[in-house]
Amino acid sequence: MTAAGGLTARLGVDHVDEDLLRRALTHRSWSSEHGGAPHNERLELLGDAVLDLAVTAALHALDPAADEGVLSRRRSLLVREATLAAAARDVELGRELRLGRGEAASGGADKDSLLADALEAVVGAVFLTAGYEVAAELVIRLLDARIVGDGAGGPTDATGPVDAKTALQERLAARRLPGPEYRTSREGPDHAPTFLTDVLVDGEVLGSGSGRSKKAAAQAAAQQALLDGRLG
Repeated sequence: MTAAGGLTARLGVDHVDEDLLRRALTHRSWSSEHGGAPHNERLELLGDAVLDLAVTAALHALDPAADEGVLSRRRSLLVREATLAAAARDVELGRELRLGRGEAASGGADKDSLLADALEAVVGAVFLTAGYEVAAELVIRLLDARIVGDGAGGPTDATGPVDAKTALQERLAARRLPGPEYRTSREGPDHAPTFLTDVLVDGEVLGSGSGRSKKAAAQAAAQQALLDGRLG
């Protein structure tokens, strides 16, 4: 499988125009070392608009009662650089980036800014290849757990369960603590299961949560851990 094929499989899309995908993965630093070859900034601009619309529409549908200010704050959490970079790492986007020698040597393949920009550019490439619906489905798939929040009506507010797992990861890293471990069990009938998740840090349970999906339960557990006084 080609690198492009491997990435499209991880993204869960059937096809992306190879030239567009190559451009989406090309940083300006690589372009400047290769005769000014096309880079990803135009696609990034396009993908940013598609991503904004897809996220806004999803949040609007999840919580019809939320006012404009609440939706705007939730969206800002979801489309911020750190969140997009985390989603990019989920699909191992960094290993596909084309970077100039200096940028590559300085760890550019794992920089939040480059990963977030490239992810937006990939969304732009998918949009041009397959249209808005496919691109929006990709956005929702990439950000699913963060958008769904508590799994029962979406995020509760700007500090609620939206992106709680990422926020917990960042807080632990800032305090030089080990990363979180999630342990999930299931109960109830097959047609209406409930998932129960504990989040552990260094073997200690810091939060527990439940939900109708594993992702929702993990988000709830991470949110409880964030509120735990032991993390400050």
